[in-house]
Amino acid sequence: MKKVLIIGATGSLAKYVVEAVKPLENIELTLFVRNKNRLSKDLSDDCEIIEGDALNFIDIKNAVKGKDIVYINLDGDLETMTNNIVLAMQEEKVKRIIGISSIGIYNVPLRPVLVPYRKLADIIENSGLNYTILRPDWFTNVDEVDYETTIKGSPEIGSAISRKSIADFVSKLINYPNLYINENLGISKPN
Repeated sequence: MKKVLIIGATGSLAKYVVEAVKPLENIELTLFVRNKNRLSKDLSDDCEIIEGDALNFIDIKNAVKGKDIVYINLDGDLETMTNNIVLAMQEEKVKRIIGISSIGIYNVPLRPVLVPYRKLADIIENSGLNYTILRPDWFTNVDEVDYETTIKGSPEIGSAISRKSIADFVSKLINYPNLYINENLGISKPN
């Protein structure tokens, strides 16, 4: 049984990830949220719910304890939250992390709005954890699964991607946690 923690489970992308992960076999899903009242019943059914704040190290450490895989999908003070998550995982000996960053974080000059997403990627890459960082193009709500990935250092290609596509890829990483270890991938809809 793989114990999976989704941090930021009420986010617009995370909801799709929860829906994609729930049907997988041998998965025990824990949802970490600031406010459990924002979770729909169908989303939270059969999941452990932890209410807490990713800015609070103790909340994160308690949530990470005993997990096998941590998926993070956050906004806000990403530097502090990512540092908390990485330190908690290191202390609790949890090795597998999947993090959502953003397209464009390696552009020069870096747009100010992308600085937190670049910090998230840098912190995770330097953590010593078994990471996969995803840098999605802008999200859509289109009901399709159609995506391609690019490795860090190659040109970002494609166009806006459906949340459902990103969730499909994340569910594969959770189902097969040895895929794309220590890779930083752009993900977008093929042109």
